[in-house]
Amino acid sequence: MTSDTGDLAHLIPEQRRELIVKHLRREQVLSFPQLAGLLEVSHMTIRRDIAALEEEGRALSVPGGAKIASRLLAEPSHAEKALVDAGEKSAMAAAAAELVTDGSTIYLDAGTTMLAMVPHLAVRRDLTVVTNDFAIVRELIDHPSIELISVGGRVDLANQSTVGRLAAEMIRQLAVDVAFVSTSSWDLKRGLTTPAESKVEVKHAAMSVSSENVLVAGSSKYGSFAKYKVVDLSRFDLIVTDSGLSPNVASGIQSLGVTVRRVD
Repeated sequence: MTSDTGDLAHLIPEQRRELIVKHLRREQVLSFPQLAGLLEVSHMTIRRDIAALEEEGRALSVPGGAKIASRLLAEPSHAEKALVDAGEKSAMAAAAAELVTDGSTIYLDAGTTMLAMVPHLAVRRDLTVVTNDFAIVRELIDHPSIELISVGGRVDLANQSTVGRLAAEMIRQLAVDVAFVSTSSWDLKRGLTTPAESKVEVKHAAMSVSSENVLVAGSSKYGSFAKYKVVDLSRFDLIVTDSGLSPNVASGIQSLGVTVRRVD
C-alpha cells in the first residue's frame, strides 16, 4: 500500500487502524500528532481509531498518544511488584475488601495487591481465607478471628507462592464464596494471561470452585499479554482496577457483561 494522500484519503476505518497498528509495532509509542500526520487525518479521527483499537486489546492510549500492546516475557518477582503502584494497589485492595462479608470463605491469589487486602479483612468475623501466597499466610497466621487455609504445592521462590498441579488439586477440594484473582498481564482481546504455565491451573482451580470471581488488576498491567492463556475476561463477575484504565476500555469490557469498578 502506498502512502500518498490520495490513497490514505480513501481508506476505510479498518484499513486505517491496521496502518496504525503497523506504525505502533515499529515505533512502540507514537503521539497523536505523529499518527495524524502519518495517516493524514484529524486528531479526532486518530482518537476514535485508538479508542476502537483499545476495545480490541490491540493498542493502549497513553497521555498524548498511544502504544502497542506489549508481551510480558517473565513474571516480576514479589520484591519487584512490591515497589510499584503502591497507591493504586491500596485503593483497589480497599475496594475489593468491601465485597467480603462476615462468615464467608474467600480465596486470595498470590500477589502484592492481594496482600494489601489483608488489613481491610481484620474487621470481618468468622472469615475463612484460602491462599497460596506465603506473605499473606505470614500476615494472617496469628489472626484470632480468621480461619486460614494455606495451599500446598510446588514453591515458586521468586513469587513466594505455591503453584502447579498439587496446589490446584488442593484448591479443588474446597468451595469458596469469592475468588480474588491477580495478574501481571490482561487485555480485552486475549483475556488473562501469564508467562508462567504453572500458574494457569491454580487460577483455573480457584475460579472453578468459587461462586463469584473477581479480578483485581491495575491499569498499568492492561495492554500487556503473555504466552499462556488463563481465561477470557468474560469469566469474571467483576473487575476492580484503578482510574487509569480508560473509559473506552472499561466500556468494551462491560459489553461482555462484566462489571468494571475503577477506583481513584
